[in-house]
Amino acid sequence: MILCISDVLSLPELQQILNLLSDAEFVDGALTAGWNARLVKNNRQIPRGSLQQRKIQEIVFAALERNLLFQTAARPKLIHSILINRYEAGMSYGTHTDDALMVDQRQLMRTDISFTLFLSAPEDYDGGELKIESSEGERAYKLPAGALILYPASTLHRVEPVTRGIRYAAVSWVQSLIRDPQEREILFDLQTVRQQMFQESGKTRHFDLISKVYANLLRKWAEL
Repeated sequence: MILCISDVLSLPELQQILNLLSDAEFVDGALTAGWNARLVKNNRQIPRGSLQQRKIQEIVFAALERNLLFQTAARPKLIHSILINRYEAGMSYGTHTDDALMVDQRQLMRTDISFTLFLSAPEDYDGGELKIESSEGERAYKLPAGALILYPASTLHRVEPVTRGIRYAAVSWVQSLIRDPQEREILFDLQTVRQQMFQESGKTRHFDLISKVYANLLRKWAEL
């Protein structure tokens, strides 16, 4: 499932992040890429553990925690430390798939879901689309600043060359409580229907039965 979520960041949060970016040091992004991905990764990023990286991560994690759509779709058990990327004119990230296992703060995690949180307005740069391959073909994404896209970490994807301006984005990975992507989508659909039923009709017998199915599937599939 690929899901775009608008307005993950509020305008004050986005402005605070942009202010932090203006004072940040950026280093070669290939330093955090896998042995093969670094061959096609050409960007800059804020060093992990720096003051700006920690402050931006705090803002982003708080935004993700309160975002019901993100929580429902991702079912996060672990979220990897945020990487903040900068693409200048001529920079890109060629086709790659994300590592299946990553170590973050000495903890091994499985990457079920990748996400990109766009920090630059699309009119501020040309190129820089995130392109994701699927069984239905290839699709390009270039979202408004403050919007986020969730997509399977198992996909092949790339960032097209930036030809004008600067593209800022925060990226990370999620180990989900629900490992199987089809099971995650079933639960997401059930929860969506369940919420809509309650809004339209309240706590009915049908709502209770759907809630029972939802809870029992979550109980069956969740990996704690």
